[in-house]
Amino acid sequence: MTSSTNAPVTPARVEPPPIVEVRAVSKVYPGDVTALSAISLDFPDGQLTSLLGPSGCGKTTLLKIIAGLIPVTSGEVRINGRKVTGPGPERSFVFQDFALMPWATVLRNAAFGLELRGIARSEREAVAEGYLAQVGLKGFEQKYPHELSGGMRQRVGLARALVVNSAVILMDEPFSAVDEQTRRKFQEDLLELTARERKTFIFVTHSIEEAVYISDRIALISPRPGRVSQIIDVAIPRRGDADAIRRHPTYLDSVESIWRGLRQYLE
Repeated sequence: MTSSTNAPVTPARVEPPPIVEVRAVSKVYPGDVTALSAISLDFPDGQLTSLLGPSGCGKTTLLKIIAGLIPVTSGEVRINGRKVTGPGPERSFVFQDFALMPWATVLRNAAFGLELRGIARSEREAVAEGYLAQVGLKGFEQKYPHELSGGMRQRVGLARALVVNSAVILMDEPFSAVDEQTRRKFQEDLLELTARERKTFIFVTHSIEEAVYISDRIALISPRPGRVSQIIDVAIPRRGDADAIRRHPTYLDSVESIWRGLRQYLE
């Protein structure tokens, strides 16, 4: 008899299918300003992908195109295989500036998307109350935006995006307007939220550390005209102590590697 010396075969990593497909998207603004040039990019289902790059590289423009808020000049975006021609119920947007209705309570702001869909008040408020509790706002349902801190207002915006149960959550630098301590807490909360909700998050940020901390994947966008210069898979264990992520060698190496890649655009 002969004994086999073959090493065990490690199964290949199976990537989840893309829910969002960006195909050769370009955007030219009036005055012949090219913001994006032939960007092609997939966003896998159930993952958080960050769009990272220097200011003015077109990150927010791409996010708004995916949201259906602005049209492409050429190319197309598909969600679950269907071409994007405008906003749709499968996408929710978390704005940088909160975008809350100042005359409405926290509860009504959070439930507003369901109100637009004609959902009965008792039902939509019950759903909204559940998500407000998830984002740490239980007990604040009857407050108004002016009675909340900036961080709390942003939590209302996040709850509003979750309430409508969209498959894709689009976030435009949502933590940039809060202090560093609140920002770190938001990042930790977002990790818990993404693990629990298993939705597809597309997150715009200019912070390398933030992108590495929260992301499954990072798409580096070059300066205008914006192009995808690199895709980075962030392989960091995300269970246990949240602070351990920032001490993990892969976190530190990734931050330094991305900084070296982006620094060339600033010289």
